[in-house]
Amino acid sequence: MEIKVSVRGLVEFLLRTGDIDNRKKSAPDDAMAEGSRIHRMIQKKMGSSYHAEVMLRYRRDCGEYDLVVEGRADGIIDSDPVAVDEIKGTYRDLSRMKEPNPVHLAQAKCYAWMYGQEHGKERMEVSMTYCNIETEEIRYFKFVYEMSDLEEWFDSLLQEYRKWSDADIAWKKLRQDSIHSLSFPFPYREGQKELVTHVYHTICHSRKLFIEAPTGAGKTISTVFPAVKAVGEGKADRIFYLTAKTIARTVADRTFDLLRERGLHFKTVVLTARDKICFMEESECNPDSCPYAKGHFDRINDAIFELMTTKEHYSREEIEACAQKYKVCPFELGLDMSLFSDGILCDYNYVFDPHVYLRRFFGEGAGREQYLFLIDEAHNLLERGREMYSAQLYKEDFLTLKKTVKAFSPRMEKLLDKCNRELLFLKRECGDWCIVEEIDAFVQALLRLSPCMEDYLENHDDSPVRREILDFYFEISHFLQIYELLDQKYVVYTKLDEDGRFLLRLFNVDPSTNLKECLQRSVSSVLFSATLLPIQYYKKLLGGEAEDYEVYAKSVFSPEKKGLFLAEDVTSRYTRRSDREYDKIANYIHQTVSQRHGNYMVFFPSHVFLQQVYERYLRCYAVKDDTECLVQTEHMDEAEREAFLQRFEGNPGMDLSDIIHMEIEVEEESSLVGFCVLGGIFSEGIDLKEDSLIGALIVGTGLPQVCTEREIIRGYFEENGENGFDYAYRYPGMNKVLQAAGRVIRTADDVGIVALLDDRFLTPGYRRLFPREWEQFEVVRGESIGSRVEKFWNDWL
Repeated sequence: MEIKVSVRGLVEFLLRTGDIDNRKKSAPDDAMAEGSRIHRMIQKKMGSSYHAEVMLRYRRDCGEYDLVVEGRADGIIDSDPVAVDEIKGTYRDLSRMKEPNPVHLAQAKCYAWMYGQEHGKERMEVSMTYCNIETEEIRYFKFVYEMSDLEEWFDSLLQEYRKWSDADIAWKKLRQDSIHSLSFPFPYREGQKELVTHVYHTICHSRKLFIEAPTGAGKTISTVFPAVKAVGEGKADRIFYLTAKTIARTVADRTFDLLRERGLHFKTVVLTARDKICFMEESECNPDSCPYAKGHFDRINDAIFELMTTKEHYSREEIEACAQKYKVCPFELGLDMSLFSDGILCDYNYVFDPHVYLRRFFGEGAGREQYLFLIDEAHNLLERGREMYSAQLYKEDFLTLKKTVKAFSPRMEKLLDKCNRELLFLKRECGDWCIVEEIDAFVQALLRLSPCMEDYLENHDDSPVRREILDFYFEISHFLQIYELLDQKYVVYTKLDEDGRFLLRLFNVDPSTNLKECLQRSVSSVLFSATLLPIQYYKKLLGGEAEDYEVYAKSVFSPEKKGLFLAEDVTSRYTRRSDREYDKIANYIHQTVSQRHGNYMVFFPSHVFLQQVYERYLRCYAVKDDTECLVQTEHMDEAEREAFLQRFEGNPGMDLSDIIHMEIEVEEESSLVGFCVLGGIFSEGIDLKEDSLIGALIVGTGLPQVCTEREIIRGYFEENGENGFDYAYRYPGMNKVLQAAGRVIRTADDVGIVALLDDRFLTPGYRRLFPREWEQFEVVRGESIGSRVEKFWNDWL
């Protein structure tokens, strides 16, 4: 058995010291690309005695395993003594450098010892070559070391690393033994064993699997269990469980806990966003204002080792407690613990976002581990992907920063003005909005501005305008990075916003290429959701290929336990919205909830529509129905959302004065009706089991509002031979409907009703999008819905 570690990883992990200071961080991918260019430029200028990109490897016998250190030296120079060249590109003023970065020097010393011992040298030279990326000015630092000194230094480095590698080997043996003896924790439901088998075979064949898994199919355990088994069989090294929302991570977290209760040894970490886990009021990684950033790297390894050797699950609470104990940054501690975890539970961003993705796993120079991606609620990845791989800039922001930096950097002011003038030209060509074919002149202006800002940030740590420059620098860097990705799946457009601001946007209409590239970071990916219909639509846009698999998991719930009613005499169409339609919908609510006391949710296309119906229902029916009404308001904070849901879970006594609109005395036997927005925070991801929710009424087909980007999506897919309306409006809308309807039946014991209040659901265009479990339904009218709902409940009660 062997453990591999890169030279860079070895020294960066063991020798890091000092503070966290994110103010000094630049856009990593931009700097990496420029650094590669500098490497090539310098290497080409060297003579025949210079050997570029020399692969070096050292193996040490550690008893139960071999520790392998490997890396690629930038250059080996035939001289006396032989020299190892380490090249670093930077925007820093080289005249201010007094010595090389200690970690850079340590990396070069490792290469010097590895080369020297392999070739029997008595001494080695280390040459540190720093090159200013903008000016191409070069500065050298040279050192000569005796091999005996390098050997002693390198040996102490490996001895320090041994405590980590010894612990890792012992853990992996314990983990693998526990996986081999692990069995599925429940009796298999109907179809569940087949689903587990599909996932395992997909991993074995290194493919992607797209699963439409209705509520109750047990998709979390049915994907996690075979993935863990695959790790035990050596088919993967690590599992990434990726979600769009915190609630889904909680379910996955509980699933791993369940398997640990059954004997599994498997380390997992939950990654929490910086803003949520930061101990400070303002999340600014500045050692001058944050005691957890100051000296963080001096203490972090002790914190990591304690968690690594005493815990198997690194929850947010465990990470916060350890961070407090060692006075380190909790966000950075969580990221570091991912290196010592077998399962990483995190947001999509950590794999897919071009700026936030985990470079320690997926970046240049990362190890060669094999990863599994389990992607929950995968329908959310489409819109998230569009946003992550799009970019925009506002003309007015250039003018604002121009005024800000005028007294500090005349050169930057001039370059900002040039960018503004290029945007002004585009603005003159634009009405309300227009598609733009070419923006090369503007991009060239940005490419001159970006290094100027980088240079200023490198050399003006104490500038009073540093914060403003840094924030805008990141925006520009993102824009330029996305510009490099432009292909036929992008649309570039300009738009004059309602507030008069002028926008230039690079819009990734079809993110499939970018998402596919990210999915290739895994040996296998499983994408699943309760609403992944039509599955070919999602497979195409989420980066699936023809040879990848699709599965429609069988619902284990009896269809008779759900009453599905389709209204034929009401609609939410804009052209028919009127007092009469609002009255009819209020009557539908009354006729439905009056048949049985319980908890209901009614979902509306918008807050305005909701308010119209709510006022009518409150005035005409609430007292008659013994109903308490809750209203989802705009901009609810987390506490208000939690209070809203607590009422449905039967936990009274919370302060709901800001969000509950009650006009009646609530008797002991009463109903609770939540007025919510379709596609909002209460229509997806909440788990109201048993009697927590016995009915959902869905007003409208969930169509997104007509806007610039929806029309661009529509036009793009029509030009590519698809039904543009389906892609831009119908499919996203129907997904919202399916999600809202899925709140009702959550367990095999649940009974409830779903009413679709829009006559468009009866048309073939929508009927073909119904899931299999919706094959049985009743068509109703305002005068018949009450009797049909009453019959449904009587059959059960």
